[in-house]
Amino acid sequence: MFRSLKTFLKKWRASRNGGHQLDALLAIADMNAPYAERSEWLIELAHWLHRGGSLQTDASATSEIADDESRPIPAHTRVRYLLHVLDRNPAWKTNVAGILRAVLRESDGISLLCDAGMPVHSGFFGALFERAQSSLIPPAPNRRELSALFTLMFRSQQDAEWISSLPADLLARIRDLFDYESSEANLQPGGALSLDLLAAMHNLTCQISSTGLSQTVRSRLGETDTPDALDVRKALEKQPFYRLTRAMLAVEAAHHAVEASTDGENPGTGTEAVRLLHEVNYLRILLDECRIATDNVFSHLYRNGVSVDIVFQVERMRMRIVRAELLLDAWMAADDLHAGARLVAELVNANHASQSVAHLLRSNFSLLARKVVEYSADTGEHYIARDRAEYLKMLRMAAGGGLVTVVTVCVKFAITGAHLQSMFEGLLAGINYAASFLLMHFLHFSLATKQPAMTAPTLARELDGTGTREGMDNFVASVVALIRTQSAAVFGNVAVVFPVCLVVQLLWHGIFGANLISPEKAHATLHSFSLLGPTPFYAALTGVLLWSSSLLAGWADNWFVLHRVGDALAYNRRLRMTLGVAGATRLAGFCRSNVAGVIGNLTLGLMLGLVPAIVTALAFGFEVRHVTLSSGSIGVALGVLGKGAFHTPELWWALAGTFSMAVLNVAVSFALAFLMAVRSRDLRAKDVRSLRGAFLRHVLRHPLDLVWPVRRSREAG
Repeated sequence: MFRSLKTFLKKWRASRNGGHQLDALLAIADMNAPYAERSEWLIELAHWLHRGGSLQTDASATSEIADDESRPIPAHTRVRYLLHVLDRNPAWKTNVAGILRAVLRESDGISLLCDAGMPVHSGFFGALFERAQSSLIPPAPNRRELSALFTLMFRSQQDAEWISSLPADLLARIRDLFDYESSEANLQPGGALSLDLLAAMHNLTCQISSTGLSQTVRSRLGETDTPDALDVRKALEKQPFYRLTRAMLAVEAAHHAVEASTDGENPGTGTEAVRLLHEVNYLRILLDECRIATDNVFSHLYRNGVSVDIVFQVERMRMRIVRAELLLDAWMAADDLHAGARLVAELVNANHASQSVAHLLRSNFSLLARKVVEYSADTGEHYIARDRAEYLKMLRMAAGGGLVTVVTVCVKFAITGAHLQSMFEGLLAGINYAASFLLMHFLHFSLATKQPAMTAPTLARELDGTGTREGMDNFVASVVALIRTQSAAVFGNVAVVFPVCLVVQLLWHGIFGANLISPEKAHATLHSFSLLGPTPFYAALTGVLLWSSSLLAGWADNWFVLHRVGDALAYNRRLRMTLGVAGATRLAGFCRSNVAGVIGNLTLGLMLGLVPAIVTALAFGFEVRHVTLSSGSIGVALGVLGKGAFHTPELWWALAGTFSMAVLNVAVSFALAFLMAVRSRDLRAKDVRSLRGAFLRHVLRHPLDLVWPVRRSREAG
């Protein structure tokens, strides 16, 4: 049989004649074949169901299928045709029904009901490796697990869609197929499924209770700053996770009492049935309370820092709660065919999601992304000018940042003029950048291109209200204010750094009779900034580095809060003895306010210096193209070359390249940060398109709003 099946499958897969293909497949169905062959036969049948294509049917089959809904789902049409062919061939139907019953009887159903879609490992990275491995090594058909068989039979989410939408008549005929010519010696599928559902619910409730009572979750269920030991014990006993296992045992005991009180034919209708219903309702209440407690854990994580592994464990617990409720509904509605179809569809969908690495990343990083975004929103709100006073303040801050950048440019030329080894030169340049950025931070100055990565996530808060007209208007007004602020910041930086660098070069030459850089270096500088060269590409990559620094800043803020470093500093014994209680508290507050800014500016400076050296050594040539630094470099080069530079095309191409830096530095860092903000809100693509359309309409009506805060900037766009 094995050789004949293999030979047939090879020929059958090469065929595309739908009706003849099915006849040949049904003809070799053998309910007495080994388990692996029966599994492989079911896999091929499932592939035939969702393959699509035309069917060659006889007149009666065509009439029956035509009676289906006006626009039938292709899989439904194929199921109907399959059942029609089996009704016309009783021998084939007997073997198919026997295969279905035998597979259910000989397979581990709990693996599907309880474990499908649930990661096995307790940590995020273990689950990530598990999914990557399963995508490379699919399960073998001889594994006696329904989850493995479902993985091989149903390979897309479309399978879940057509299963959940099966019409009532097809569901009834499928149920009759399972019961066709079943003998008393065979275990009935309905009874086996009920036992599997009960065992799976028992397994899930034990796992939910274990995770909920763990220190990781228990410490985040409520505020427990100063309770005494008795209050802790009482609080523990009141937790739904503590009572969940006993409630499940009570349901099982009531179920067994109902079975014992019936004669096997009529359902229990006495006190045992009432008790069962009472225990089931109590279990539902506890599961709902567990879900609420899980939401409280996420709220605690959101306020007090996020850990990827903790998010993973809590998210897995929530998935188990949802699965337990789904299984409980299916168990109580055993005669509802649509409920059974929805359960199977959900299991198919969950089993498919459990194989997806992208689904794991998307589901477990959303809260972390939201936390990082919210840090940036808190910081970036100070860098959005919404009125004229804030606009003028931003100009002053940007002018201060440009003044600091003058020193940075001069030190950079001194470092490059030393002709050091590239990696060491990159390290010194990174230290130079980091020192200047930190100085700007503590002096409350502004660097234009660093702002978009910090300010774009501020808009994420307003994304929550874009479902209304007022929320959409507020979002558009914030985007316009952000672009207007960036224009002011770029202008403030460049308006100071360019002329001051030019003056510094002229003064240096007038006092010392020498130039900061040689004429050859000046020409090379202008040529390197040309729009005709790789400048736009380098400017875009620099925007990525700017965004990365804001991401690291958000991570640092999250780490500081998650590990309660502020409390550790405030209550540190040595700090209290040295600085006093008030001094230690002020130090903790200072660190809390500045840790993200320090880490962000420090990493940005080091990346601007070291990343180009590393990328150039390992991959391709890469240089930083930052609009403020480049403007200062052009100012120095122009001071060296004199008025004659105005008559050379290289100066004008360099100025055009600098303009492209301003656009790309800001646009790329803003786009990446805003994309992360959108992901943290789980917005759909059509929602993002509607936001973009509203913004464009506003710009077309009020273009001056992008450069100056006129009074109508808050009107609907």
